[in-house]
Amino acid sequence: MAELLLPKNSKPKKGIIHYAPDNAKNVKAFRIYRWSPDDKENPRIDTFFIDLDKCGPMVLDALLKIKDEMDSTVTFRRSCREGICGSCSMNIDGKNTLACTKFIKDTKGAINISPLPHLPVVKDLVPDLKTPYKQLESIKPWLQTDKELNADRGDRERLQSPEERKKLDGLYECILCFSCSTSCPSYWWNGDKYLGPAILLQAYRFLADSRDTAKQQRLKDLDNPFKLYRCHTIMNCTSSCPKGLNPAQAIANIKKMQD
Repeated sequence: MAELLLPKNSKPKKGIIHYAPDNAKNVKAFRIYRWSPDDKENPRIDTFFIDLDKCGPMVLDALLKIKDEMDSTVTFRRSCREGICGSCSMNIDGKNTLACTKFIKDTKGAINISPLPHLPVVKDLVPDLKTPYKQLESIKPWLQTDKELNADRGDRERLQSPEERKKLDGLYECILCFSCSTSCPSYWWNGDKYLGPAILLQAYRFLADSRDTAKQQRLKDLDNPFKLYRCHTIMNCTSSCPKGLNPAQAIANIKKMQD
């Protein structure tokens, strides 16, 4: 795992307070975790008071307003703003989710925002995802087919029946936001060895695909005490998935296929 950038045994301290305009009537506080490798101080929590009457409905809208109008150094990832790319995953009020799909109105009191837990921090709300993406690469997340089968088929499509295609529902929708993996205590403890819910969901997506012919090799690669069997069905992964998917079920299905 990449080296943790934060100072050891450090706790965020109170930081800068940014107030809303004096005439603002509908105000909400956003407490944002701040840390930069350029700063030698411990991490801090900055508080931003936002006029919700002049802000969009989502937490991401508030973050963009903060960056555009209050502090341009606040750093986070975002792209599609539609819950598709997974870029803006972060911990909001203690739960990993997407800032672009989290309604401000669904929160109570001040909103606490921090990066995905138990990953090295690059800056502010940006986690280092090198390890999860390396783990994704390890499962070969693409269709594999036999060379002879390819020669026989030529350029023809590999067709699926409606029943075969339906087996991929609840799997292909994963956007790799890693909210599930960073909610999993087993991944916190063994993140360098255990593949975690997000990657195992992707692994099962190809195991369940009728067009893939590398099933036995995929299962052999996963048959490892740490890669697969660190899952203890805590179910944090399923409860945190912003797309409503069930990584725990996918992991259970892989275990059944190993029997």
